[in-house]
Amino acid sequence: MTLVAAGLLFGYMFLATAALAVVPHEPMVIWAGREYGIWSTALVATAATLGSAWVDAVAFGPLMRRLAHRPILTRGAVGWVRRRFGQAPFVILALSGVTPLPAWPLKAIAFAEHYPLGRYLLATALGRFPRYVLLAWLGVVVQIPTWALLLLAIVMILPSVRTAWKQRSAN
Repeated sequence: MTLVAAGLLFGYMFLATAALAVVPHEPMVIWAGREYGIWSTALVATAATLGSAWVDAVAFGPLMRRLAHRPILTRGAVGWVRRRFGQAPFVILALSGVTPLPAWPLKAIAFAEHYPLGRYLLATALGRFPRYVLLAWLGVVVQIPTWALLLLAIVMILPSVRTAWKQRSAN
């Protein structure tokens, strides 16, 4: 992988894994795995994810800590999840990185619970790296055409575009 390719992948993955991301990362990791190799793709993608995780913690951590004691974040389903999170936060964060489920709710809970930044970043890396290895491996093993990956990315972006369109139309 060239330095330029690594920089472009890093930049895309940084934006795609941030808390307010609107672009999917999966098609890019699959494509990059095919083009640049499994390990280099997984390493660059993980480094970018760690960068965005750090920015998320710095940007949203103080806000989540201020809101942490509001009833909406202490009762009901959210309160239940927060209590479970407190029992095994590192494992929960790491496992959430491997799954295809959205990670942002658990990021928010980690910030609200004052989870230490170093452990948060380590759990993020340990969860995301295997996920990126698997996605990059998929790109090598299954020769998915680039047009199909682009179509997949567009389909994955549609819910965000629809939400933004509705908000714009409401204003």
